[in-house]
Amino acid sequence: MSRVAGLLEEFGKIASSPMNRLNEYASEGKKAIGCMPIYCPEELVYAADMVPFGIWGAEKEVSQAKEYFPAFICSILQTSLEMGLRGDLDQLSAVMIPVLCDSLKCMGQNWKQGVKNVEFIPVIHPQNRKMEAGVEFLKTQYTNIKNRLEEISGNEITDDKLKAAIDVYNEHRKAMREFVDTAAQYPHLITPAQRSAVIKSGYFMEKPEHTKMVREIVKECNAQPQKEWDGLKVVTTGIIADSPSILKILEEHKIAVVADDIAHESRQFRTDVPNCDDPMEALARQLSVMEGCSVLYDPDKKRGDMIVDQVKKHDADGVIVLMTKFCDPEEYDYPIMKKSFDKHEIPSIMIEIDQQMRNYEQARTMVQTFSDMLSN
Repeated sequence: MSRVAGLLEEFGKIASSPMNRLNEYASEGKKAIGCMPIYCPEELVYAADMVPFGIWGAEKEVSQAKEYFPAFICSILQTSLEMGLRGDLDQLSAVMIPVLCDSLKCMGQNWKQGVKNVEFIPVIHPQNRKMEAGVEFLKTQYTNIKNRLEEISGNEITDDKLKAAIDVYNEHRKAMREFVDTAAQYPHLITPAQRSAVIKSGYFMEKPEHTKMVREIVKECNAQPQKEWDGLKVVTTGIIADSPSILKILEEHKIAVVADDIAHESRQFRTDVPNCDDPMEALARQLSVMEGCSVLYDPDKKRGDMIVDQVKKHDADGVIVLMTKFCDPEEYDYPIMKKSFDKHEIPSIMIEIDQQMRNYEQARTMVQTFSDMLSN
């Protein structure tokens, strides 16, 4: 087995078994804080000497969560709440839940009511995030979260510790950007599912460890000769692409993911925390400079053009929109994005994603048709 294959296998094991990692942290006496979609201040958790642990749902049946959510809430939140209600996440010391969409606003209150063993910490972002008042508001909210994390951990979050945490996370963001660019150049080495696993594993690992592994696989890939890809290349966009069945279908049709605008993937690491004398202000200002996300207020609707730029940069053949079922922000963005794609004559398809989905034949047919259309 080559070193690249060995590393990809290791990433895959971590991504597919997050509870093993959570149990390891508990056995080592490390406290972990759950971080739900989409933007949690993980640097504060790290600066408190605790472990941020990503919660983005799971492919499982929902039963208890149905008592709290109607059927038209996205499966990411339904399955996340299900895990909490079943006690799967009891080893967490608390969970941070943002309120960036209507469903997330309900999620926090449902968690507070139903999950008694894991404390709920709200993460309230301002809608008018670019205004100085918005930055100041978010700084205040992050300060409240800092105070609570200090109580849970028993550790003071000093400015120096927070600056160090920001540096660690910016280094990780840089390494992840290098990885996705490398994966685009080596589609014969890294499949869509493996690309996803490398990114997903980072939600369950301490960032220095993950950064080290990511840099190693980038180095190993770059030591290999590049080969001309005889399949198709696409840019993906959506909230989440963590569907083994969908990613396998892409692989079967020789479709490589050369870039993404996925909230669970590149949106998490494409924007660094800016330099500021006050590290808390720096965290707050990061949100103000983010662009192209469906859950962040964007009157200019830059997202479509940003994806078009990615298509051109990577010479992609088209765009695959992975539409999370019942996600209003993504559904509102789709017609605007589609106009941008059509304007630039970029082929695109939209595939519905649901973590409770069991039959993917419709998606398979759509991908096959899309592949045939692009190949002709």
